Amino acid sequence: MNRGMYIALEGIEGAGKSTVAGALVELITAGGHRVIVVREPGGTPTGEKIRRILLEPENSVAPWTEALLFSAARAQLAADVVEPQLQAGTWVVSDRSVYSSLAYQGAGRELGIAEVRAVNAPGLGPTWPDLVALLRIEVGEGLSRQEVPDRIGAAGHDFLSKVAEGFAGLAVAEPDRFVVVDATRPVVDVAGVIWKVAQDRHG
Repeated sequence: MNRGMYIALEGIEGAGKSTVAGALVELITAGGHRVIVVREPGGTPTGEKIRRILLEPENSVAPWTEALLFSAARAQLAADVVEPQLQAGTWVVSDRSVYSSLAYQGAGRELGIAEVRAVNAPGLGPTWPDLVALLRIEVGEGLSRQEVPDRIGAAGHDFLSKVAEGFAGLAVAEPDRFVVVDATRPVVDVAGVIWKVAQDRHG
């Protein structure tokens, strides 16, 4: 059985990841593949509990605590859901992935991209995204699209600017894994670009 494809949707707040995920799932399904959607943090009972700690605005979470909690939730999701589904031939579309930690905690919190990668790698093993779709949007526009920001989304323009720079650097460093898409385009167009690249790379 062919292994499924693991597609991660990335970008700053307001980039439209959840909306694009829905449109992309329709295209993947129409293409004859089984597909599920997961989100980070979350996607497992353990991960959802960690999600509340990380995102509820009233919680105080130190930068390394934040990075380690994201890593823990992600490792659980990879073990319980993502890797078994991929092995069964199912495609996985993820609203965020390890690349969010590299950009948000590594670049945004200034913990170091290499350091955050090293923390995440043991828990993920081989379960890294095959394709990362970076939905690019200006920080100001992304912030204006937020309805009720969570703890991290409320961190402000300067923080998200560092995150955006982190994402941009990752896309340059790993061109074989990334596709960068203008998130201001219509959702169907954004999803269509990602689907075409996924087809080309999946073979």
